Amino acid sequence: MTRIGRQRLFAVLLALAAGAAYGLLALLRYRRFTISSWDHAIFEQAVKGYARPGAPIVDVKGPGYNILGDHFSPIDALIAPVYRLFPAAQTIALTQVVLIAISVAVIAALAMRKLGTWTGATIGTAYALSFGLQSAVEAEFHEVAFAAPLLALAGAAYVDRRFGAVVAWSLPLLLVKEDLGLTVAAVGFVLWLVGQRRHGLVLGFVGLVAVAVTVLVIIPVFAAGDSYAYASTLGGDRGLWVTLLDSPGRKLATVALTLAITGFAALASPWVLLVIPTFVWRFAGDNGYYWGTEWHYSLVLMPIVFVAMIDAMRRWPALRWATVVAVVVTAFTLVGSPLAALLESKTYAEAPRVGSARAAIAQVPKGATVETDIAMMSHLVTDHTVYWYGSIGDATPEYVLFDAAAGIGSPEDVVAYAERTHGGRYELVYDRDGYLLAHRQR
Repeated sequence: MTRIGRQRLFAVLLALAAGAAYGLLALLRYRRFTISSWDHAIFEQAVKGYARPGAPIVDVKGPGYNILGDHFSPIDALIAPVYRLFPAAQTIALTQVVLIAISVAVIAALAMRKLGTWTGATIGTAYALSFGLQSAVEAEFHEVAFAAPLLALAGAAYVDRRFGAVVAWSLPLLLVKEDLGLTVAAVGFVLWLVGQRRHGLVLGFVGLVAVAVTVLVIIPVFAAGDSYAYASTLGGDRGLWVTLLDSPGRKLATVALTLAITGFAALASPWVLLVIPTFVWRFAGDNGYYWGTEWHYSLVLMPIVFVAMIDAMRRWPALRWATVVAVVVTAFTLVGSPLAALLESKTYAEAPRVGSARAAIAQVPKGATVETDIAMMSHLVTDHTVYWYGSIGDATPEYVLFDAAAGIGSPEDVVAYAERTHGGRYELVYDRDGYLLAHRQR
């Protein structure tokens, strides 16, 4: 086998190993009813809507709510054919894992091709284990998973100086999420900097126009309030600059860690400028979840900084020492990380109340309408019409199911809540280990 053949084989094997580890992590978390947020249920409802086929209606956000009025992510429709064949919450979780694995293969192959097998394999492994990828899998599916392979492929084309391909791989980012239009514009700026003026100007213009049209026209068309809801989060009530400078230590730590996993070598490449739009909107937002390294918000940054690292080392061979720093930082982040849980026996054991949770869900007929909390909704969406108790509006569910023992503020008297909120008469039909199920009586 040739050197290039061995490198490609390693890249594929690394991607398969990463996919297997992340897939196992996602499936075990789902099996144990681990609570992350309501997002997974939201995206499954959206994909379920596309798969009918039809509009991406997400009743979890409100009865009849079209998710395109929240974020512009029509690329999620690509999951619909697979979901139609395998309708399950695990389907979209594993889709994210596959997308991440593809990006691992691209980054690893690029690194080995440009920097040699051993250095490149080390960098590819560091990328596969990076905190942004791990946090994204822990946070369950989000639309930005599609950005990982697209940014990896655009970055690989940039390093190879295939500028037409950079444009081709960057443009689909406009269908991933509305803010990524700014990243596309940043790609255009980088191309302009390196002398590709025509490609750069076109991509910059398209990216900025796409953001404006999406935020000011497309999303308001589908939104209940006829506006882009997240515009108010930039600065919040305190003003943009006050929020941007809030918690500077935490924000600087996030920036530092994002660059440290490349041994800071990424700073020597213009490609690293692509991180700026994401950092700006995150740090200017009044939601503290945006500011740290948790959740999925760093996923789009990982392929950017690792491509920048590879590009810098390719041009400045002396920077290869940064690989040692990258390995040390990556090892540090693995302590207590989501992947580290795979080394603990309790991860594979059934959680204490899971049997009761499954028994409660089994009491709800397929196709029924259910009001629930975030502890249960990801396990109900596939076969039911699901509402969240905080945004159910005037819908009247046949069943109300809460996990009163999860500590998430769900009502402890499910019957009283259901009758007070929806009227009529409800009967308690299941009560075990904190799981409470009420059925509306005719």
